[in-house]
Amino acid sequence: MILVDAALAKREESGNPVRVGIVGAGYMGRVIALAIITSVTGMRVVAISSRRLEAACRAFQEAGVSDVATVESRSRLEDAIAGGRAAVTDDAMLLCEAAGIDVVVEVTGQIEFGARVALQAIAHGKHVVLVNAELDATLGPVLKARADRSGVVITNTDGDEPGVAMNLVRFVRTIGYRPVAAGNIKGLIDHYRTPETQKAFAEKHGQKPHNVTSFADGTKLSMETTCLANAAGFRVGRPGMYGPRCAHVRQILDLLPREDMLSGGIVDYVVGAEPHTGAWVVGYNDHPVKMSYMSYFKMGDGPFYLFYTPYHLPHLQIITTIARAALFGDATVTPLGAPRCEVLTLAKRDLRAGEVLDGLGGFMSYGMIENAEVRRRGNLLPMGVSEGCTLTRDVAKDAPVSYAAVRLPPDRLCDQLREEQDKLFAMS
Repeated sequence: MILVDAALAKREESGNPVRVGIVGAGYMGRVIALAIITSVTGMRVVAISSRRLEAACRAFQEAGVSDVATVESRSRLEDAIAGGRAAVTDDAMLLCEAAGIDVVVEVTGQIEFGARVALQAIAHGKHVVLVNAELDATLGPVLKARADRSGVVITNTDGDEPGVAMNLVRFVRTIGYRPVAAGNIKGLIDHYRTPETQKAFAEKHGQKPHNVTSFADGTKLSMETTCLANAAGFRVGRPGMYGPRCAHVRQILDLLPREDMLSGGIVDYVVGAEPHTGAWVVGYNDHPVKMSYMSYFKMGDGPFYLFYTPYHLPHLQIITTIARAALFGDATVTPLGAPRCEVLTLAKRDLRAGEVLDGLGGFMSYGMIENAEVRRRGNLLPMGVSEGCTLTRDVAKDAPVSYAAVRLPPDRLCDQLREEQDKLFAMS
C-alpha cells in the first residue's frame, strides 16, 4: 500500500490517470465518487451509471463537476471519455464495454445484477472492484476463475472489514507469524430484526431498511466473513461462528478455542468490544526469542498475538484497492479457489409452503456462515440466491432452507453461475 501514492503520482505526471467507472450512485457510490474526484491524484472517475440518471448526475454535482454528458451508446461514452468530459448513463453495461475505463467499481449490493456487471467487465478486460460482499460471498470463486482466464483482477475492497482484515493477514504472514484467526467487531447481532424494527435507524442515516436489517440480523457479517475465509483459506469453528462478547478486542486471545485456531485458521467476530470498529487478526509464533521480544514491545506473552486496525473507511480505503488492481494486478480480497465457507439461508420465523422468500435484510430469513462442505452435503440454499424462491414445503424457525424445499425463479444468471461454481470445484 505504501507504493500506491508514488505510483499514482507518476500516472498523474505522465497524464495517464487510472480511469474508473462506478456502477451505482446510492449511499456509497456517491461518496466514493466524491472522494476520488476531490482528493485523489492519478485517478479519475470518468463515468457513473445508475438506474436513475438523476442519482448519477447528483454524484458528479456533489463533487463539483457540472459539465456532464448523458450517454446512451458505447460510442458516445467513449467520445466523452476521450474528450475529458464526465459521463452518466442508465446502462451499466456501457461502462463494462467502453474503451477508456480501466476499473469498474460495482456498488449496487445486488447479486443478480452485480454478477452481470462483473461478467461483462471481465469479458472486456477490465478489473472489477466489488463493494458488494453479498455477490463475492455467493459467486466470488467462479467470478475469480473467470477473471483469471481473462487476465484481470476481481477483488473486494479495502475499507470493508474483509479488506482491512486481509491486509492484516498479509502483514502478519510477511513478518513471519502465522495468521490463525481473523474477523470483525460488531455492536449488535439479532437474527430476528426486520425492516420494520430497523426503519427509524435507516431513515435517520439515509439508508434503506433492508440494508440496515442485513447488518443487524447477522447476514452482512456472515457475507463479509465468508469473503475473508475464502481469501485467507480459513473456516469457521462452529455454525455462525463463536462471536464472544468482550470489553476490548484484545480479550479475544482468551475467548476463541486455540485448537480451532491451530487447525488451519478460523474467521469469527466479537460483540461490543472497543474500539467498536475495524478488524483484527490473531497471529501465532512460539519461537522463544521472538516471544521475549514481543513481550518487551507490549504485545503480550504469546504465542498468540493480536493485530488490529481500529477503523474501517470503505469510501476512502477503496482508493488503494482500485490502484492496486490497476497498477500492480494485486487483489485486496479475492477467493483462493474453492469456497471455504458459504452463507446459508435460515428461517426467521416458521415459514409455510407457497411463501416467496424475500432475501437479504427481509422479514423471512437471515444468513449464517457455515463451512462449505456442510452446504454441499445438505444441498442447502445459499442466502445470496434465496430471494424470489418459492417454498415447496414448510420450514421451521431457525432451520436451514434446502434446495429441495424451494422452486427457483426461472432463467437467473446467479443460478447458472452457482451450478458452474459447484462443477468447477467439485473435486476440491
